[in-house]
Amino acid sequence: MEVSRTEKEDHIDEANIEKKLDAGALFVLKSRGSWLHCGYHLTTSIVAPALLSLPLALSLLGWFAGLTCLLVSALVTFYSYNLLSLVLEHHAQLGRRQLRFREMATDILGPGWGRYFVGPIQFGLCYGAVIACILLGGQSLKYIYVLSSSKEKMQLYQFVAIFGILMLVLVQIPSFHSLRHINLISLVLCLAYSACTTAGSIYIGHSKNAPEKVYSVSGTGEDRIFGSFNAISIIATTYGNGIIPEIHATIAAPVKGKMLKGLCVCYAVVVTTFFSVAISGYWAFGNQAQGTVLLNFLVDGKPLLPTWVLLMTNVFTLLQVSAVAVVYLQPTNEVLERKFADPKIEQFSVRNTTPRLVFRSLSVVIATTVAAMFPFFGDINAVIGAFGCIPLDFILPMIFYNVTFKPSKNSLIFWGNTTIASIYSALGVLGAISSIRQIVLDANKYSLFANI
Repeated sequence: MEVSRTEKEDHIDEANIEKKLDAGALFVLKSRGSWLHCGYHLTTSIVAPALLSLPLALSLLGWFAGLTCLLVSALVTFYSYNLLSLVLEHHAQLGRRQLRFREMATDILGPGWGRYFVGPIQFGLCYGAVIACILLGGQSLKYIYVLSSSKEKMQLYQFVAIFGILMLVLVQIPSFHSLRHINLISLVLCLAYSACTTAGSIYIGHSKNAPEKVYSVSGTGEDRIFGSFNAISIIATTYGNGIIPEIHATIAAPVKGKMLKGLCVCYAVVVTTFFSVAISGYWAFGNQAQGTVLLNFLVDGKPLLPTWVLLMTNVFTLLQVSAVAVVYLQPTNEVLERKFADPKIEQFSVRNTTPRLVFRSLSVVIATTVAAMFPFFGDINAVIGAFGCIPLDFILPMIFYNVTFKPSKNSLIFWGNTTIASIYSALGVLGAISSIRQIVLDANKYSLFANI
């Protein structure tokens, strides 16, 4: 089959660019994937076990406001991620392909934005997500242990450490592109545990052990207001990504149109899982929905579902959260590779393999230690959303598009982007305040290495 001249030129340009890449981009962000691989990466980075907290978000907002916020966030993030892909494609066509979020900020807004704003926020978001995933993996292991054993002598931090050992192995996977098969399995797993959770909620909601269904938002006026902003932060975190440019970097040239196809694959899964879990969980448990809806499946340590269903659901969750953690470790891996590897030497030489093994393992050990020390997933989730996801996923894409393409100030797209960025800037500030307030209120429950 004959390749068109345009495609030939794209591949030549890609080869020339690879010769100039640093070790982080050359070894970790390999540009060899298809749009389908892109869809797998996007799905794993967005459709994660954080979606099990959506019934809690609805309980803080109520039916109408909760579902409206869930729908609006889906539309806005799909739109904003598409804007980011258009900006990335535009710069790629100009011969300046941007492989990292901070590179986009540096090229479009200036070096100060990339170095001092976008870079630290993205790194904090991704590494915070890794910590949260390791914690959730440990909680899933403990959940399985409690269901399987009557002894219950082991502590949560021990399960977190066990999950950290699994991550020590997975983190050595060399590149983002190498995760494509793992992320396909991850896509199947998130559909599986979402289906189990939805079916479990419906079963419990119809059973004789069903809790009383109260759908009014609990608390005083002040608590409701701050709770609603906290819920928005949780929803933003659930839809958040923060690594769109890095995922786009895995696509082989030519890149035009491939991200949009990948987003369509991803959001087909998003709509299926997010809305089914949120609606069924809130319907079954009302304002008693907990930080993760799976906790509602146990009452005083006794399961409301057949034990094998709970075990299967948690195994699916455990396996998928490991894939999510590996995906969000890629920006850290890329930074470490750029700093300590030599791009002029073969990737798997002793010179490059040794620092990769040491420093990637060290990053997992640090994340595992923090997760074991501060096991408060719900509060952490809201803080990550307010400080990381809202700026990177709801605000900056609009700004990048307007600065890059300079639409007329009389156009609908200019004012639409400006309005979205302004609204979510305000929501981000309010969400940050409410999430920090929640941590302060819960501080008396906190203790290092708590067994929760």
